[in-house]
Amino acid sequence: MARVDATDRDGVRLLTLCEPPANTYSYEMMRELDAAILDARMDTSVHVIVIAGAGEKFFCAGAGIGMLKDATPEFKYYFCLHANETLCRLEQTPKLVIAALNGHTVGGGLEVALAADLRIAKSDAGKIGLPEVALGVLPGTGGTQRLARLLGKGRAMELLVSGRLMSMDEALTVGLLNEVWDEATLKGRPFLDAVIDYARTFTPPHRASLAVGRIKRAVQSGPEAGFGEGLAMERELQQLLFQSQDAREGIAASLEKRKPVFKGK
Repeated sequence: MARVDATDRDGVRLLTLCEPPANTYSYEMMRELDAAILDARMDTSVHVIVIAGAGEKFFCAGAGIGMLKDATPEFKYYFCLHANETLCRLEQTPKLVIAALNGHTVGGGLEVALAADLRIAKSDAGKIGLPEVALGVLPGTGGTQRLARLLGKGRAMELLVSGRLMSMDEALTVGLLNEVWDEATLKGRPFLDAVIDYARTFTPPHRASLAVGRIKRAVQSGPEAGFGEGLAMERELQQLLFQSQDAREGIAASLEKRKPVFKGK
């Protein structure tokens, strides 16, 4: 059985982590996720990527503790290196990535979600946090770096050294999540279906997905460079967009006072 299931829904590639009961990841799962990310990157029919966990109890509980206990230090080093490379590939893919947190999101599971561009959770999905300090280790798949960049050093430090778990609503308050949807928001719809519908708003014909992807590239990579280098990147990305059909359509629609119809080209 596949550890990462990939399905398409009208321009949205849904990647589901499948490793019951807690969707913990292994080297084998990370290899499948790595390949699925590359497949989605290269597929021109895919405009948005959504990552979710199988079932309703866990998004992902991180790396399997049993695997970490039995593996050699050398294996664990290369395992963490590959996991970092996989999540960096997800982060740098110029397509919007949404993490749909449908259950507990802890440890490495949160590290996967932190590599997404947007994080949306169901209000009663469970707990979220980075409790690795209780195991005598640190979050080794980008958690220390992405959390500090997202929340600032002070807030990230408190969460990392305490290892405390939060509710999804508290995580929204501290800035870890973009949105938390309760039953009133979902209006009877299954959470994942609602996330897919939301993801479709960033696909053609509703949105210029090339522009969304280039905005992602500028935001993800620009701040890591100097200000001048970031501006240069922004100009180059803008020039690429000026050559696109969607830019011509968007400008023409604005002048003609009509709704644009984008094609993702």
